[in-house]
Amino acid sequence: MKRVIRKSPTMGAAPPKGAITLFNGTEKGEWQGGRLDEKTNLLNTDGRDIKTKRSFQNYTMHIEFMLPFKPAARGQGRGNSGFYQVDHYEVQILDSFGLEGKNNECGGVYTKADPIVNMCLPPLQWQTYDVTFTNAVMKDGKKIKNARMTLKHNGVVVHKDLNINGKTGGARRAPEGTPGPIKLQGHGNPLQFRNAWIVEQK
Repeated sequence: MKRVIRKSPTMGAAPPKGAITLFNGTEKGEWQGGRLDEKTNLLNTDGRDIKTKRSFQNYTMHIEFMLPFKPAARGQGRGNSGFYQVDHYEVQILDSFGLEGKNNECGGVYTKADPIVNMCLPPLQWQTYDVTFTNAVMKDGKKIKNARMTLKHNGVVVHKDLNINGKTGGARRAPEGTPGPIKLQGHGNPLQFRNAWIVEQK
């Protein structure tokens, strides 16, 4: 039987004109924390949270990640991490290959929404997230619009214009609607990232 290896159609996507390059394998100056592996040119969390130095509001972003191979682990122990929008809303990163596709699995918005389809690839294969995010809107100290997000996991839409009703766990304390950093959660797992860029929207 021939083995078929799937590959995301957005793998290696080049940053468009006007994009901010967050990581391209040469240096990690846009990030607080993390480690640049000079042998692999990859950004490593080493199991700890890392954040962008800049804050963002509305944007489109591309990032590529690789999950570790942890065959003895179960459930949330299999490479648990997170891709936080404005450090308020977590898109789960987890080895969920072959699972049902729940909100606490890869592509889920943690505790909020299951992915439309489970697009997780096996560990040790590069995967992509492509997100279009619009932050919540506040007026006179009250939220009048929830944050919204469209997310592609490995090139397939897994959330379409999702209305996110409130923060997810582990978020920063500042109120919704405020600009915030992109956070890559460590959660004790050695995640690797590459080719990260962002385009701010008005």
